[in-house]
Amino acid sequence: MRNAVVKTGQGLVQGFDQDGIISFRGIPYAAAPEAALRFRPPAPPTRWDGVRDATAFGAAPPQLPPAPGVPPIWRPGDGLDCLTLNVWSPDLGGAGLPVMVWLHGGTWKVGASSMPHYDGVTLARSGVVMVTANYRVGFEGFGHLPGIPDNRGLRDQIAALRWVQDNASAFGGDPGNVTVFGQSAGAASIAYLLAAPAADRLFQQAIAQSVPAGHRDRDEAGRITATLAAAAGVPATWEGLAGLPPEAILAVQDTPLTGPEAGGSAFGPVIDGELVTGPPWAGSGARARHVNLICGFTHEEYRGLAPGGPPQGVDPAVVAASLGLGPDAATAYRQADPDGTDAGLFTVMMSDALVRMPTTWVAEAHAKAGGRTWLYDFAWQSPAIGAGHGVDVPFTFGNGDSRYAARLLGSPPPAEFAALSGQIREAWTSFAATGDPGWPPFDLDHRRTRIWDATPRDDVYPLTDSYRIWRQSAHSPR
Repeated sequence: MRNAVVKTGQGLVQGFDQDGIISFRGIPYAAAPEAALRFRPPAPPTRWDGVRDATAFGAAPPQLPPAPGVPPIWRPGDGLDCLTLNVWSPDLGGAGLPVMVWLHGGTWKVGASSMPHYDGVTLARSGVVMVTANYRVGFEGFGHLPGIPDNRGLRDQIAALRWVQDNASAFGGDPGNVTVFGQSAGAASIAYLLAAPAADRLFQQAIAQSVPAGHRDRDEAGRITATLAAAAGVPATWEGLAGLPPEAILAVQDTPLTGPEAGGSAFGPVIDGELVTGPPWAGSGARARHVNLICGFTHEEYRGLAPGGPPQGVDPAVVAASLGLGPDAATAYRQADPDGTDAGLFTVMMSDALVRMPTTWVAEAHAKAGGRTWLYDFAWQSPAIGAGHGVDVPFTFGNGDSRYAARLLGSPPPAEFAALSGQIREAWTSFAATGDPGWPPFDLDHRRTRIWDATPRDDVYPLTDSYRIWRQSAHSPR
């Protein structure tokens, strides 16, 4: 098995033994999005003769380093041939193992399936075929261009899922039992895919870890493109921007970001009336109710999104108004936690606005449509960022020794890591196998929620006060 060869629809690939799991890296699921295919929907991959070496990851999508001082995962010489995926199989001759497909996060701006914290060996050892996939990010994946289909990054994900349908059985997997799971931007992607006709029946289970708010309409997306193109000195057209190398676009990608958006991402899902019709919770309905869905958030999302902490001198009333909440919202937040500081209230309000309420609304929409739904709150406290955004990812993969894990958990990780990670992975892989994670489902009457902590428990929905406040906002789906 050390040099296992598998036949895919495009040709033979040769993987390798990775700690007892057979690993295949850098398999193309679509053609390189370059030249005439630049900024276009993904095209089918080309066939190859002979045996393709699949022991090295493919190039990451074009992007800048995720933070100052962090090594880049894409360099100009890497080019645009990034639409690849990776497979880990515990048994190539398996009789239809569950398949799990991971969609990474990264604010629609950064991320790649080659990142070490997404290594699939530990999950595959639980008896699933693991797949991680690249998709285009930033302007390459989500920039709006006249006459060009929007949301190329989402279309890439659909192409990867179609590849899984066509090829999973060759790796020991069951194409009729696919679970798509992801965090942050990957979780929002899943919410959109649930409602997308093009993704219908491509997966049977879904796990959305920390669904963020955020999308743009075409007018706003067009203004972003115009600003970026002007900064690059080219027309805001396919011809103008496709002629630029990726690094030239990356150099000006943050130009449209001003004021409160500075430091964020100018790109993300665009309402196109096809894949994206509104916020992530708007599309779940009859089309998706056959999909079993887990949704969840970390209890202190904002602490992972802003490691520097809240700004000094925050006024909860001003913050509430900026979030579109009513004039009594700040008072209601304070009454819910009378001993809390202004900084603490800010963290709660921003956690609600950015992730906790959007995730709750996705779960509600799915349950209301008749879909089997489960909800969780990851409450375990990391010594670095508490229960902040992203802290659950090392637990999901069982990878506590990556650079990412060290930054969020410390090195070595706390003693509680191994046991809690094992419990989460058991729930996730059981869900992939049976459609049931092992705790009571969430419904609109009882609202049962799994609390992931050092000792996991099942309880009532933990954000009742926040939910009541947000029900009065214009953002709430009511």
